[in-house]
Amino acid sequence: MTIVPITSPDLDAAEVSWFSALCSDDYQFLGQPDGALRSSWEHCSDIVKEAEAQGFRNILCPSSYQVGQDTLSFVAGCAPITDRINLLAAVRCGEMQPIMLARTIATLDHMLKGRLTVNIISSDFPGEKAESNYRYQRSREVVEILKQAWTQDEISYEGEVYNFAGLTTDPVKPYQTGGPLLYFGGYSPAALELCGQHCDVYLMWPETKDALEGRMKAVNEVAQRYDRTLDYGLRVHMIVRDTEAEAREYAEYIVSKLDDEYGRLIRERALDSTSLGVSHQARARELADQFGYTEDHLWTGVGRARSGCGAALVGSADQVMSKIEDYQKMGIRAFIFSGYPHIDEARHFGSRVLPNLKTCSLPEAYGRVPADTPATPLGNGVRR
Repeated sequence: MTIVPITSPDLDAAEVSWFSALCSDDYQFLGQPDGALRSSWEHCSDIVKEAEAQGFRNILCPSSYQVGQDTLSFVAGCAPITDRINLLAAVRCGEMQPIMLARTIATLDHMLKGRLTVNIISSDFPGEKAESNYRYQRSREVVEILKQAWTQDEISYEGEVYNFAGLTTDPVKPYQTGGPLLYFGGYSPAALELCGQHCDVYLMWPETKDALEGRMKAVNEVAQRYDRTLDYGLRVHMIVRDTEAEAREYAEYIVSKLDDEYGRLIRERALDSTSLGVSHQARARELADQFGYTEDHLWTGVGRARSGCGAALVGSADQVMSKIEDYQKMGIRAFIFSGYPHIDEARHFGSRVLPNLKTCSLPEAYGRVPADTPATPLGNGVRR
């Protein structure tokens, strides 16, 4: 029995994803920049290709104003070099005019033939400090406009931020039926309201199981008001080895050269560094034991040099599998894993754990991906 009602209660598989470090977030030693692991096209696309080769079903492509790859440009570049893996593109709502964003997403969805998923982000723009409720209102309007673009013949919208009338949706029709799935993470009341009303997968950062249960119940309360259910996802780092001792030793190894002051600077340069979710990750570090563990096999040391997702599952393959199975029983159907360095850890997880997991693509499980090219203007539709 899952913690709350979910969209996919009968799904006996999970969407197991990896992470491409587009925003200067790949290290051998945390806080020690390594030129070989820079966020270049060559390195980040190698991460994607390795994740696909290992059998991961999706890959998160993040967004931030740091040296690295522009998210949507990167996702477009990945279309011709991949065949099976989905791309989870982080979209910071408001950066692009919503109608043009709808066309960009439709273009990417056709390029990927339905392998596109979208992570809705509401954090500040570079150089901007906006009030939280305004940011979420802006995101709400962007999402509602996107949904009109993907499901109607015309876009007409009156909002506090955007107003459009009588626009044809021909240029913005996606490949997937109803458009790409929307993934979303956020803890504030405004964030939960947006997710519960409009999004498909609620993403959480690593905390104790009790805390995760609380997150799920809070957003489910909102979803129920709109007569909706959600699926749930967990974003967490991985350190898996043949034995628990080896895994714990490696965890200490990757922070062995970390200067905590420099780690603080790394955390604070992120655009989401002051968010409520980030504060919860900091609180988890404060409550951890002397070795950084907040519960069995959940290590918070990564958060010493990283904003956002700040903890890792650390253990043997059996121990990590057991934790994942527990999360699945709670109702989690999507996992976004990563590790340092990203290519090496994809191989560790891919060889030790992934073969024992039944995986799926959530867009396929939702029936979003048509069997044949759709009758859209960019597909097999009549050209007007």
